[in-house]
Amino acid sequence: MRRMNATYAADNMTQRQRLFALTTKWTEADLTRRLANGWSVATKLAHLAFWDHYCLALIESWESTGFTLSSTETDAINKAARFLSRGIPPGAAVELVRAAAEAVDRKLESITPDLEAAIEASGRVRLLRRAIHRREHLDQIESALGGSEHGA
Repeated sequence: MRRMNATYAADNMTQRQRLFALTTKWTEADLTRRLANGWSVATKLAHLAFWDHYCLALIESWESTGFTLSSTETDAINKAARFLSRGIPPGAAVELVRAAAEAVDRKLESITPDLEAAIEASGRVRLLRRAIHRREHLDQIESALGGSEHGA
C-alpha cells in the first residue's frame, strides 16, 4: 500500500496520539468548560470530528469521481457545526473526535500520489495535514484548561 507524504503522516499521527492522550484524562468538568466564542471543550472536539469527517468525505468522493475544487463558506459551516455540537453529550464528542481522526488518517495514508498532488496544487494542504487543525484547537483547549496536566 502506498503511503502519503511521510511528514504529513507522522504529524497527523503525533497530533492524533496527543488527542487520544488528552481526551483520556479530561474530566466531565473539563469537557464542559467554556471557551471563547460560545464553544466548550466538548463542542470544540465535535468541531474537530466534523472537519475530519468532512475531509474523509471529500477524499472518498474524489477517489470515485476525480478531484474537483469547490468553495466552502467555512465561517457559516463552523457556526452551524457549533450549534449542532451543543446537542452532543461530552463523552460522545470524545468518541466522535477519536473515530474521525483515526478514519481520516487511515484514508489519507492510502491516497494515490495523483490525488495527493492535486490537493497540494489546489492550495488545500490542510486537507492532507489534519495535524494543523488538531494542533490549533488542542493548544487552545490546553491553554483554557491551564496546561497539559489538567484533568490528570
